[in-house]
Amino acid sequence: MKVIVIGGGPAGMMSAIKSSEQGNEVILIEKNNVLGKKLAITGKGRCNITSSLSIDEFIKNTPGNGRFLYSVFNSFTNLDIINFIEKQGIKTKVERGNRVFPVTDNAKDVVNCFVKKIKEQKIKVILNTEVTEILKNNENVAIGIKTKNETIKGDKIILATGGKSYPLTGSTGDGYKIANKLGHTVTELKPSLVPLTTYEEELHKNLQGLSLKNVEIKMIDISKNKEIYKDFGEMLFTHFGVSGPIILSASSHLVRYKNITELLKNRQIKILIDFKPALTPEKLNQRILRDFEEQKNKSFKNSLDMLLPQKLIPEIIIRSEIDPEEKVNSITKEQREKLVNLLKRFEVTIKDFRPIEDAIITAGGINIKEINPKTMESKIIKNLYFAGEIIDVDAYTGGFNLQIAYSTGYVAGM
Repeated sequence: MKVIVIGGGPAGMMSAIKSSEQGNEVILIEKNNVLGKKLAITGKGRCNITSSLSIDEFIKNTPGNGRFLYSVFNSFTNLDIINFIEKQGIKTKVERGNRVFPVTDNAKDVVNCFVKKIKEQKIKVILNTEVTEILKNNENVAIGIKTKNETIKGDKIILATGGKSYPLTGSTGDGYKIANKLGHTVTELKPSLVPLTTYEEELHKNLQGLSLKNVEIKMIDISKNKEIYKDFGEMLFTHFGVSGPIILSASSHLVRYKNITELLKNRQIKILIDFKPALTPEKLNQRILRDFEEQKNKSFKNSLDMLLPQKLIPEIIIRSEIDPEEKVNSITKEQREKLVNLLKRFEVTIKDFRPIEDAIITAGGINIKEINPKTMESKIIKNLYFAGEIIDVDAYTGGFNLQIAYSTGYVAGM
């Protein structure tokens, strides 16, 4: 059987490998000049391969139609991808947050695992080639593909062209147009795992580049006094707002939140940052008292060096409304309580999502109701299969989205 795989990302490469192992003649077509271009830059160039959590936890960490993936996650698990990569000679390690990385900390080594296997399987790879159309006959059976230069006939076709995020890596949404032309529904495309812009413009200027570890955030809808999301970990202040792992995960919740456009416009979504989550307000108060006691002749502006990053201090002074020149031994209990509250509930107001081009993944895609969850075959076009980010499924950060790519790719290839 001749199988054509469109897209050379992790889902497409896994599809091609599995299909070839089944004894099929496989052609893998990629519009870039290399395979795995986006995979090579994931995890800041280190590649968060997967998560070491149980498969049930994978579904919980996939807010975008996670239950649809139950069968594929169990068909090709996180242990299977780790085994696949280690068989190619790259050892893996588990880091904080159950994140699995190659011991080399180099994403290109993970790409090379796939490329090596593709060569071993003698899969025909066509690079620098964009597929413009999937051909079907009158019975709605896929029979081949068209590029700008040629028509290639095939018995089965796997569409794994990715989403719309990171367009410089080739994810420009081509697959959505191709599938839509065949009669498939594409749900609304939105950025997910994306940095957020904030209304506090002075804050951007003053704090941009400040990276914080071990902080806690709560995302609140103040119109309902409702907590939307809570997380602990790393975040970053940028020239436009906030980013970093916990902010990206928060954006996944926000993108699905009811009336979100209106709420953002009316400044109803806030993030409360706890700079000292390990300390209760009482313990933090005691800590500040100790620091003040040791530095009782210092002015307030020079007393916070042991407590906070240097870049954050001026902003805390402004918001505390304590005179920066005031000696710490004259700061009142009320002023100290306000300072404690500020450090435990530092507010930023969310304005919007950054554009989809800045997102790690795309929320939305081919409607899951039109795909068989056990085989990844289209319910509309026979012999057409889908794999990876093109499907309307998406997860939090932590290796879950890559696992979706491998698992759906494996099952489509089968």
